[in-house]
Amino acid sequence: MAHSHGENLKQAMDTLRAHKMRSALTVFGVVLGVSVIMLVAALITGFDDTIQENIKQFGADTAFVSRWDQGPHGNTRPLEERLRKPLTLADADALKDGCPAIKNVTVFLIWWEQNHTVRTKAGEVTAIDFRGVQPNFGQVYANAATLSGRFISEGDDIHREKVVMLGENVAPVLFPEGHPVGKDVLIDGSVFLVIGVVEKPKGGFGMGDEDRRVLIPYSTFHKIYPGAYENNIRFQAYPNMLDQSVDQATELLRRRRNVAYNAKDNFVIRTAQQEVQEFHSIVGMVALAAVVLSSVGLLIGGVGVMNIMLVSVTERTREIGIRKAIGAKSKDITWQFLLEAMTLTGAGGIIALILVNGLVLLIRLTLEWHGSVPVWAAAAGLIVSVSVGLFFGVWPAMKAAKLDPVEALRYE
Repeated sequence: MAHSHGENLKQAMDTLRAHKMRSALTVFGVVLGVSVIMLVAALITGFDDTIQENIKQFGADTAFVSRWDQGPHGNTRPLEERLRKPLTLADADALKDGCPAIKNVTVFLIWWEQNHTVRTKAGEVTAIDFRGVQPNFGQVYANAATLSGRFISEGDDIHREKVVMLGENVAPVLFPEGHPVGKDVLIDGSVFLVIGVVEKPKGGFGMGDEDRRVLIPYSTFHKIYPGAYENNIRFQAYPNMLDQSVDQATELLRRRRNVAYNAKDNFVIRTAQQEVQEFHSIVGMVALAAVVLSSVGLLIGGVGVMNIMLVSVTERTREIGIRKAIGAKSKDITWQFLLEAMTLTGAGGIIALILVNGLVLLIRLTLEWHGSVPVWAAAAGLIVSVSVGLFFGVWPAMKAAKLDPVEALRYE
């Protein structure tokens, strides 16, 4: 073979250099298409890690029971939902006794109607996540470990003690000198004794770092805010029995809340897995949009490549004629042009890879986010970019190879 692949590659690079502007425009489409693929893959895998992390924090085998269908309540809820009766302590006890798959149940109260403030002489924290919790809150919530002092006890709950646990981020604001345990704070004007500090949750959807939790005993909360009748129930299933526990709980609550045989539930049980499924369905749509976008970019790039190559074949008709006359085979000429096309689009792929990795690094430095371009996405991006050149370069390459040397040599 008179003309080796290495020489072909060198020639390919020379041609690209000769037509910088044309090459750049063509490569742009490929860069765009491949970048979109890689960037979306990085974002999705990054968010997926965060979500998995959250589930661990959330407690993989826990479920949350609420009377509301979605989110914090405004006045926009349908009437049917607003008329539902609240969940009770008795419901929680029934879940613990009546569902063999459930290991532990905890109930907590939140009083949304007012913005709560906790303060000392040294400082104050507003908009706190203020809850009345039972002593087993820390076991059911994987993210309520005690950092110092102790957790709320059965005795605190029975005697409606005015004791409080502060979130890891709340304590330093109220007690800059440290050692909050054994000191007093004012919550909405009432005096509470600090008994412990609770560790801030890791992970967390964006708010992982903000731990404004302030926990007091369930019965104490009930006494101070008689209007807080909204029981939030969370239960923990035995390992690998979450699905069974949700089925058992649903059946039991339907009976207790007198749901007619074919009516829909008047309560909702949510698990971390459901959050993940919802997240994945959103991801699916994003991925689809990305594929469509990148296909457009790659198509533009591909057509551009074909165009450049066809022009190139015409411009170099005489050169092809000379090479054939000297004895180059059609195969050699086909390869020369294919390599040229693949070099062009492959360069686009490499540029995209550098760009996206730079961008991802930038995002990682500015946000607390662990995404990176997965190896498969980087490889796929490069393979796709080279394939575009291969696919769209075939016709010009074959056109070049079919040229009749005698005609080609006459070409001016």
